[in-house]
Amino acid sequence: MPADPAVPGTVLLSGIVGSTAYGFAHAGSDLDRLGLFAVPTEELHGLDRPAESHVTTAPDRTLHEAAKWCRLALNCNPTASELVWLPEDLYEVRTPLGDELVGLRGSFLSATAVRKAYLGYADQQFRKLLSRDTTDPATRRRAAKHARHLVRLVDQAVRLHETGHHLIRLPDPERVRECGERIADRPALAEPLLAEAADRLGRPGVLPAAPDPRPVEAWLRRVRAAHYGALREALGGPGTPGQTTGGAVGPTG
Repeated sequence: MPADPAVPGTVLLSGIVGSTAYGFAHAGSDLDRLGLFAVPTEELHGLDRPAESHVTTAPDRTLHEAAKWCRLALNCNPTASELVWLPEDLYEVRTPLGDELVGLRGSFLSATAVRKAYLGYADQQFRKLLSRDTTDPATRRRAAKHARHLVRLVDQAVRLHETGHHLIRLPDPERVRECGERIADRPALAEPLLAEAADRLGRPGVLPAAPDPRPVEAWLRRVRAAHYGALREALGGPGTPGQTTGGAVGPTG
């Protein structure tokens, strides 16, 4: 895969997220992309740290440096975490190290972080609904979007807590859309949804109390070794294990 000069490192994993992934997309929907990259390891040795995120709006793409993405995912950040749970056809870049990370996705999960992160994000959407004047058509559309995501977040949180699986492509997006439309007009309808989700997330589930950072730390160290130029030269240049990230598996979607 050719290098992207706009990206400050090697992209290890990226794919299409957002409304397209959830099943909400329509003809005018934006196409959102999310990924993670590794900076050359030498750049981590100096006084100035390289940027940990790279965000563009044309196209809409967010890339996090590998260590930052891992920190976000260990806190079960809903937006970052979905990268390793995408349906196969939505991945656009997959490298061997990216595939390894997908295989470690269960290590990032914990009951406490899922409850805090997902209910926290859902509550943010609820508060935005309360501040919207839905008499304006544009504002009403934004309110409906906030409401859809509120419903999605509580559904995904409960499913994660009770099954240990993060379902990105919703099985019933129209139900979520219709529920969002009702909540946009009457935000109080969201209160029992939030209360029920909090109750179910407070019961015993399948997730551990804390994530397991050990395999994550080991993976990140492999990333650093693979992107350390001096080590690659010492191992003999191209074709050595230290360069396995150079070849993307290729677009799968």
